[in-house]
Amino acid sequence: MKILGATALCVALLVAAPAAFADTVRADWNHQVNFEQFHTYSWGEVKVSDPFYVDRIKHAIDDELLKKGWQEVPSGGQVTINIMDRIRNEQEAETYYNGLGGGWGGGWGWRGWGGGWGLGGFGESQTTVNNVPEGHMVIDIFDSQNKQLIWRGISEGEINNNPEKERKTIYEDIHKLFNSFPPKSK
Repeated sequence: MKILGATALCVALLVAAPAAFADTVRADWNHQVNFEQFHTYSWGEVKVSDPFYVDRIKHAIDDELLKKGWQEVPSGGQVTINIMDRIRNEQEAETYYNGLGGGWGGGWGWRGWGGGWGLGGFGESQTTVNNVPEGHMVIDIFDSQNKQLIWRGISEGEINNNPEKERKTIYEDIHKLFNSFPPKSK
């Protein structure tokens, strides 16, 4: 019975693990704005570090807004969408130990104090520092008439070296950001 419970716990952790490492997305908006008045949008500036991502990001947002009943117009949309990103290297330190070292002593006490049952040192360690590329994408939606920011979505996460996986991540992040868009007025 204990083995079955432990197995179930391991399976649950393995299933939940990808969610723990997913990108972080969040959105904020001007709560005074009635988003029901907007139905068209135009693209403004799209400044991203990888030119291949421009169309991918725009396409993902177009798909999400189309589902909401919004329509893209070449110019003069009720809102304007701007996008920018930033890629930076985060340093990640990993330390490895090669054993416990020392060992148990005879008698009693720590580290042979009185010749006792002391633990030795932790052995030798080696620390390596890795650069992990992280991305930060900001999607801003402005009221085209008064040029005020009305909505901002932010996605942050580790950049994947596999272009196909990164493309999928972009679509997933944008879907999460626009899942409850447009915000409801109170």
